[in-house]
Amino acid sequence: MSVTPRWLDAEERRAWLAYVDFSTLLADHLNRQLRRDAGVTHADYSLLVHLSSASDGALGMSDLAQRLKITRSRLTHAVNRLREAGLVDRREDPADGRGQLAVLTGEGRALLERAAPGHVEAVRQAVFDALTPEQVRQFAEIGEAISDALHRAENGGTAPATLPWRRR
Repeated sequence: MSVTPRWLDAEERRAWLAYVDFSTLLADHLNRQLRRDAGVTHADYSLLVHLSSASDGALGMSDLAQRLKITRSRLTHAVNRLREAGLVDRREDPADGRGQLAVLTGEGRALLERAAPGHVEAVRQAVFDALTPEQVRQFAEIGEAISDALHRAENGGTAPATLPWRRR
């Protein structure tokens, strides 16, 4: 049985291509800014930010993988690389003898404190300075709606093992 594709109309195609274009340009812009100013990738910066948001600067590896939407294997490589740089440490999870915690070090926190002002300015210039307050509200609502739809699809139509943070 063949299903006819639900092709995008002209306005949907315009929106999709604009998203692909700006998301690629924005990812590159933020990655270059963080590499230049802090010596880390945007992905590594995001990992450090998630750890800094935890009350004790530590998160379980599975929880961190889920927050970052990456595989545990990819997270292990990133944590090991950041550990070698002195920005993150690993220790056993006292609440779960089999689990490991990723822990933000003092050096990692200091890097975030140095990098955050420039990063926020890069985000502001690239995104928020280009939008009106109404567009910022709409942008947030659009992002939340798409995220919610993807979470519903993952929870309803996808086997748990296919979610990135559950893969090895």
